[in-house]
Amino acid sequence: MAITAEMVRDLREKTGAGMMDCKKALTESNGDVEAAIKFLREKGLAAAAKKAGRIAAEGLVTFAVDGGVASLVEVNCETDFVAKNDDFIAFANDVALHVAKNKPARVSAEEAGTGQALLDQKFIKDTSKSVKDVTASKVATIGENISVRRFKLFTGSEAYGTYLHGGGKVGVVVALAIGDKGKASSATVDALAKDVAMHIASEGPLAVNRDGIDQATIQNERDIFIAQAKEQGKPDNIIEKMVEGKINKFLADSCLLDQAFIKDPDMKVGKLIEKTAKELGTTITVQSFGRFKVGEGIEKKTDNLAEEVAKMTKG
Repeated sequence: MAITAEMVRDLREKTGAGMMDCKKALTESNGDVEAAIKFLREKGLAAAAKKAGRIAAEGLVTFAVDGGVASLVEVNCETDFVAKNDDFIAFANDVALHVAKNKPARVSAEEAGTGQALLDQKFIKDTSKSVKDVTASKVATIGENISVRRFKLFTGSEAYGTYLHGGGKVGVVVALAIGDKGKASSATVDALAKDVAMHIASEGPLAVNRDGIDQATIQNERDIFIAQAKEQGKPDNIIEKMVEGKINKFLADSCLLDQAFIKDPDMKVGKLIEKTAKELGTTITVQSFGRFKVGEGIEKKTDNLAEEVAKMTKG
């Protein structure tokens, strides 16, 4: 497969690796971007996976809590200027409230799955129109392409923690189960929920605990660590111990309850929750959480390196 300047440029934007290294990785992987990223990581030439994505789209992440139900929503637009527009912000907040109240199953009917599609529902603020119709009218009045990209629903929890960072660039909802439901609305639980949500926004855990980490993800990390150790010339009898140590660190870094709490690095988040529950004389469990970052996973097309990359890919 011919490796183009654009492919090299995009891989460099994703990984931060050098252009010739990116070209070699793409050549080795026959143009497969994910395989190229893995190749670069194995060679120690790329950042960790959680840093590999580059943000492209603008927009807003917001949330709503209504009647024991919470929602987390991302609404995209084309520019940061519009993301700060009062009309756009109000629309995003209305969509979040709509999701919490109407509990759609997916964004659009084209998505896989069953159940009501958000875009086809009658909009909570104007039941004469669908969410799709209202979105289209916002495109016309604001003058940019606007889309509801994704949402996550939370139900059946006694307490929710919410946090927005950077004016809605990152948004978090965390759902807590409280053993003594009478204490769910206490100031102590509110403070804990807010702190845990803030921690999630900052540290971006992959799951609540180790059971929530997909085995394929763990195996992929294991393969990369083995390749890295071999690249360093480590003997086989040392590699196994090294890899197990790195896997344990990966899991500790990736699981919410195992992470060091941002406000007190000497205490794990799990221990903070246990300590707070003991003080209240009840039990507190993290049931689930959602963390959205605006534009996460959407490719960004840039041209500032075009000439330099083109030179490196000739011949």
